[in-house]
Amino acid sequence: MARTGSSQSWASSPSVRKSMRGNRGRDTRPELAVRRAVHAMGLRYRVSARPLPDLRRTADLVFTRARVAVFVDGCFWHGCPLHHTVASANGAYWAEKLRTNRERDADTDRRLIEAGWRPVRLWEHEPVEQAARRIADEVRRGPS
Repeated sequence: MARTGSSQSWASSPSVRKSMRGNRGRDTRPELAVRRAVHAMGLRYRVSARPLPDLRRTADLVFTRARVAVFVDGCFWHGCPLHHTVASANGAYWAEKLRTNRERDADTDRRLIEAGWRPVRLWEHEPVEQAARRIADEVRRGPS
């Protein structure tokens, strides 16, 4: 892996680097679909916001009054048990990246729960209407 300031990239090839730089951090297709469905149910939310101001982690949808934080997790990036694929190049780097992503997700959920929030984690492949119903059920329960 390249060091900070080095001219070398962490990517295994220029085409991989270009592809990875094109990945969005927010407003992905699955996230937009869930947002549209939840909005159509009459629910309003903040987008890509920090539920806990002191924690540098953002949720995809935040329902402040209900204290619900929604994360739409990508199958590759978060290790979906159904769809995650092992990287063919740079395997050790990606295995470590996935491990740290999972640890961070678990730590985020734990911190949110300790602060009285309810995290909702969705996989990007979940049916949109089912995901929207899960979110609506949590939001309508109100704060813990």
